[in-house]
Amino acid sequence: MTAPGVNDAIREKPPVTERRLHPVTPFRRAWAPIAVIIGWAVHDPNQAQQQLTRLTTTTLLIALAVFVPAAALYGFLTWWFTHFAVTDTELRIRTGLLFRRAAHIRLERIQAVDVTQPLLARVAGVAKLKLDVVGADKKDELAFLGEDEARALRAELLARAAGFAPETAHEVGEAPSRELLRVPPGVLAVSLVLTGATWGTLVAALVVPTVLWLATHSVWTVLATALPLLGAAGASSVGRFVTEYDWTVGESQDGLRIDHGLLDRTHETVPPGRVQTVRIVEPLLWRRRGWVRVELDVAGSSNSVLVPVAPREVAETVVARVLPGVTVPPLSALSRPPRRAARCVPLWWRGYGLAVTDAVFVTRHGLLRRILSLVPHAKVQSVRLAQGPWARVWRVADVHVDTGANKTVTARLRDAQEAGELLRGQAERSRTGRREARPDRWMAP
Repeated sequence: MTAPGVNDAIREKPPVTERRLHPVTPFRRAWAPIAVIIGWAVHDPNQAQQQLTRLTTTTLLIALAVFVPAAALYGFLTWWFTHFAVTDTELRIRTGLLFRRAAHIRLERIQAVDVTQPLLARVAGVAKLKLDVVGADKKDELAFLGEDEARALRAELLARAAGFAPETAHEVGEAPSRELLRVPPGVLAVSLVLTGATWGTLVAALVVPTVLWLATHSVWTVLATALPLLGAAGASSVGRFVTEYDWTVGESQDGLRIDHGLLDRTHETVPPGRVQTVRIVEPLLWRRRGWVRVELDVAGSSNSVLVPVAPREVAETVVARVLPGVTVPPLSALSRPPRRAARCVPLWWRGYGLAVTDAVFVTRHGLLRRILSLVPHAKVQSVRLAQGPWARVWRVADVHVDTGANKTVTARLRDAQEAGELLRGQAERSRTGRREARPDRWMAP
């Protein structure tokens, strides 16, 4: 027998309302069949050219008259059969024209909700919502929503993930943000000019094709080599400038917000409590200006850059917001490996260092390009000691620390006795850190 009042509660529960994407979405999806043809033509240009020359003008017009409406119909149907809904416990997404797919995303497993706007989407006033979910290798997305609807849905999902009641989550709105850092375009441009990767790819794009031309006199060989190298040079310079333009970091209750992009505008969130590793990168040519770059490893998220370029003091202030209670130790506080480590790695052994504080495990490597890695003790998943035959001869060993983002931070060439003590001590610090760690929550309801 059903308990009294249960049926009434079921009847009073509001039905789940399914919604569709923005009406401009069919235009975006109609390009899928066209993209397939373009991809085939690029993959086999000779065959595509032969097939195109065989077509008469009448045949080509008939093909266009059939293909264009078919592509438009495909875009409309894929939009029509795509729905999403937010329930008390999950976000449901149903897609598929021939093969149906239903995604049920638990709200408490959402790690980040990012809003991205490609250039044409900005013109049309729409945005794409991307979700980072624990245990998912690929982001689920809703493309496209109206810009205001995307921001409202993002705020609602974050509020639900924080524990707000369903009936009040949509009223919470987006948490206010306080700006911590904004990277001036001029500083970003100078930092890219002073980056070795930019000049390395550019020199390779000029030198390698020239050498190949002198050796082979083959235009196709030169083009096949030059174009990828020029693309890599553009991606490491102009591409990075366009992507990291107007980089802004703000602090809010739902984490650190990152806004950036010249053409495609992206609004990302660094989830609180999910940062596994912070890296402070200091290229050689940046040292006179005191600039550094801050990178992240975040569990369940593709966010990898926190600060593209900033003075070291400012960057360390932002790091303190990501890792509360953590102070970045100066380079002088890191201990080097013993001198006999030079027998294993000549010269470069001087670039290795180690420090262990109450909050983090810190390593350093690199002479020309210094990288300082900080791992909170609570985020260490396992600790390993590795010692090869030559390292055993000189009584040194490596200590590997594995994090929840499937990344490893290594303390290289430590004294063997020190490495053993470090292994045992780090295992205990990790257990203690996990017990005392704050819960991974968004906002506090």
